[in-house]
Amino acid sequence: MFFEPRGGEVEPALAGAKLYAPALIRYELANVCLRKIRTRPSERRAVLAAFGSLDGFGIAEVPAAFEQTIKIAEETKLSLYDASYLWLAREMGVELVTLDDKLKRAALKL
Repeated sequence: MFFEPRGGEVEPALAGAKLYAPALIRYELANVCLRKIRTRPSERRAVLAAFGSLDGFGIAEVPAAFEQTIKIAEETKLSLYDASYLWLAREMGVELVTLDDKLKRAALKL
């Protein structure tokens, strides 16, 4: 979506898959968008266009179970935000697809 250098690593896992994310995903992606605009102002239009295409991905947004998410965050030393992705993957019994190495390691440990 945002021209991530390692994006090709996750494309095969996402191809044709039904996508789920914690309800905070729009805030997180908006924050990524803002950071990219601040570091590369010349790419502002492309970054905003990519963010505008979010609805086309058909991501089902799921409210987190905060008590369980807090527990995962405590156990893994992840932020609550990252732990919400791990909680959701565990709750649904699906693979967590991420480029975040710390989150990936936490998922493997649990």
